[in-house]
Amino acid sequence: MSGYASFGSFFIFLFFFLTSFRASAQDPNYVYHICPNTTNYSRNSSYFTNLRTLLSFLSSDSRSFSNGFYSTAAGQNPDVVFGLFLCRGDLSPEVCRRCVNFSVNDTLNRCPNQGEVTLYYDECMLIYSSRNILLNSSLGSGVIMWNTQNVTSNQTGFIDLVSSTMNQAALEAENSSRKFDARKVKFTASQTLYGLVQCTRDLTTQECLSCLQRTINQLPTDKIGGRFLVQSCNARYELYAFYNESAVGTPQPPLSSAPPPRPGKGGNSTVIIISVVVPISVIILLSVAVFIVRRAKKKKTIYETEPLTEGKDDITTAGSLQFDFKAIEAATDKFSESNKLGQGGFGAVYKGTFPSGVQVAVKRLSKTSGQGEREFENEVVVVAKLQYRNLVRLLGFCLEGQEKVLVYEFVPNKSLDYFLFDSTMQSQLDWTTRYKIIGGIARGILYLHQDSRLTIIHRDLKAGNVLLDADMNPKVADFGMARIFGMDQTEANTNRVVGTYGYMSPEYAMYGQFSTKSDVYSFGVLVLEIISGKKNSSLYQMDGHSGNLVTYTWRLWSNGSPLELVDPSFQENYQTDEITRCIHIALLCVQEEAEDRPTMSAIVQMLTTSSISLAVPQQPGFFFRSRDEQVGKVGPYVHTSALYSVGDASITSVDPR
Repeated sequence: MSGYASFGSFFIFLFFFLTSFRASAQDPNYVYHICPNTTNYSRNSSYFTNLRTLLSFLSSDSRSFSNGFYSTAAGQNPDVVFGLFLCRGDLSPEVCRRCVNFSVNDTLNRCPNQGEVTLYYDECMLIYSSRNILLNSSLGSGVIMWNTQNVTSNQTGFIDLVSSTMNQAALEAENSSRKFDARKVKFTASQTLYGLVQCTRDLTTQECLSCLQRTINQLPTDKIGGRFLVQSCNARYELYAFYNESAVGTPQPPLSSAPPPRPGKGGNSTVIIISVVVPISVIILLSVAVFIVRRAKKKKTIYETEPLTEGKDDITTAGSLQFDFKAIEAATDKFSESNKLGQGGFGAVYKGTFPSGVQVAVKRLSKTSGQGEREFENEVVVVAKLQYRNLVRLLGFCLEGQEKVLVYEFVPNKSLDYFLFDSTMQSQLDWTTRYKIIGGIARGILYLHQDSRLTIIHRDLKAGNVLLDADMNPKVADFGMARIFGMDQTEANTNRVVGTYGYMSPEYAMYGQFSTKSDVYSFGVLVLEIISGKKNSSLYQMDGHSGNLVTYTWRLWSNGSPLELVDPSFQENYQTDEITRCIHIALLCVQEEAEDRPTMSAIVQMLTTSSISLAVPQQPGFFFRSRDEQVGKVGPYVHTSALYSVGDASITSVDPR
C-alpha cells in the first residue's frame, strides 16, 4: 500500500504542479508597447465608445482565432477606430484567444486614453488607431531586440546561415495562406538555428515579401538571437526552439514505445500504468524545468527597453556588456594614433577590430570626467538597453582602475557634417538621400523621447552627431551620457548649459531650461542645414540684413521664395512640394515658444503623411534683426554675446515614464 500511496502522492503533486504551471502560463509574454500621446481621447467621447465596440469585436469572433488574424473597424468619421490582431502562426486557436482577450484588457492599462496603440506579445499583436491602418503596409515604428551574447565561433558562417534561413522563410511565407513560416537548420553538431517570419494577412504577396526583407535586413545577425517587430510583419531567430515545432510540421519523437494497457488485467495493468506514466511525468517535469530555465535566461540576456529597477545591481546581470581592457587595447592597437577617429570634449574615439573581425568605435573617457564608478555602471546599462536602428548602438563598457571606456558599433561613413558642409562631398547627398536622412533622424529622436519608454533628451543634436552607415542611413550618436559626465542637472533645468551654439533653443541657451522641445528646435535647425548644405552658425546677407540660417530662411519664407534655400547641387532633381513642406516643418520646429513647436511624434507624421495640414509658422526664436527694425514688429532681439559659453558634448536626461 505504501508504494501505491507514494505513487498517488506523486501523481497528485504532478497534477497540481502542472495545473499551477498552466495557470501561470495563461498570460501571454509581454514584449513591448507603443502608444503615442498625440491622439488622446476622453472616457466620455464617441471615440472611446467606438474603441470599446472595436475591442469587443476583436475578442468575440471565435472564427477569427482559428485564422489567427482579424481586422475590423467601429464607428463613423471622424471618430472611427480601426483595429486588428495577429497571432503567431504556430499557436492553437485557444492560445490565440487567450492572448487577444488578455491584450484587449491590457491595452487600457498600459495605454490609458491613447487613441493609437500597438501591443506586442510573444504570442500575438494588437493594434488600433484612428488612422486606417488596414491600408498602410509601411514598417512604421518598430521594436528591435537581441541577445547580448555574440557568436563566438564561425561568425561569418552564422551570419550567412541566419540570412539564408530567414530569407528562405520569407519566400515561403509570402506564398503561404497564413503568411507565416518557421524552420530550423543545424549550425554546429550541438547547435540548431530556429527562425520564424510572419506578415499580417491583409498584405499582398509582394507587400509581405518586401516587409519581411526590410525587417530581416535590420536583424542583428552577429548575435545568437534577435527579433524585429513592426506592425505589418515580424522576424525572429534564436539558437533554441522558441515556437511549437509540432505545429509547423517538425516531427516530434514519441514519449514512450510502451503499448497502452489492456483492460481486465488487474495488477499487470497497474504495473503498465506506472511504467508509462512515471517516465512521461519525469519527461514533462524536465521539459517544464528546461522551459523555465530558458525563459529565465532569455529575460536576462535580451535587451528590454525598460527602466532599471532601483536598488538592484543591474551591472551584474548585464553579462557581456562588460569588456576586458586588455582586449580593447589589443583591438585598438593600444589606442594608436593610426586608429584614432576623433577627439571630443570628454575623450578620444578610436577604431577597434576584434579577432572575430567585428569592428567597433571605442570612446576612452577622460580620467577627469568626474563621475563615480557606480553611477558610470548604472548609466551605461540604462543606455545599452536603448536599441533602435536610427541610434548608434552602445555595445558595452570597460571599467578598470581609472579607465572608463565606452564601446559603440562602428559606422563606416563618418558623420553627416563630413558630407553636408564640404563642397566636394555635397553631391554625394542628393535630395532623395537627404530626405531619407531627415526621416531617420526624426524617428531616432522620437524613439529617445517616447518609444523607448524612457524620456531621453539629447541636447546636442547636430550634423556632427549624426553618423551614416554603409547605406547612408542616419544613426544619432552621443546620446545618453549625461550622468556619466557628471553634469549638475534636474529633469527641467541645468546649472551648466552644454551643447553647440546655433542648435540650442532660446529657453535652454538663455535660462538652462530643457525639455523634449529643446531637441525639436535643434532638429529644425538641422533640417534647414540638410536642405541648404549651409551651417546655421554662419552669417547670411539678405535685403541689407544679416542673420543666421534660421533668420535667412524666415526672410525667404516671408518673401514667398523658400526654394532659394535649396542646395544648388540638387540642380532640378527634387520635388518642389516635398522640399517646401520640409522647410515649413523646420520653421515650426524653431518657433520661439517651446509650446508652439510640434512634438517629434507629430513631426514624423507630418513627414510621412502629406495630407496632414501644417500650422502657419510665426517668427522663429533667435531671430536676428537690424537696428532699424522695430521690436514690436519682429519680436525680441537676442544678441550673440548674451549667450552662455558652451562645450562640445551632449547631455541626456533619463527618466522613467
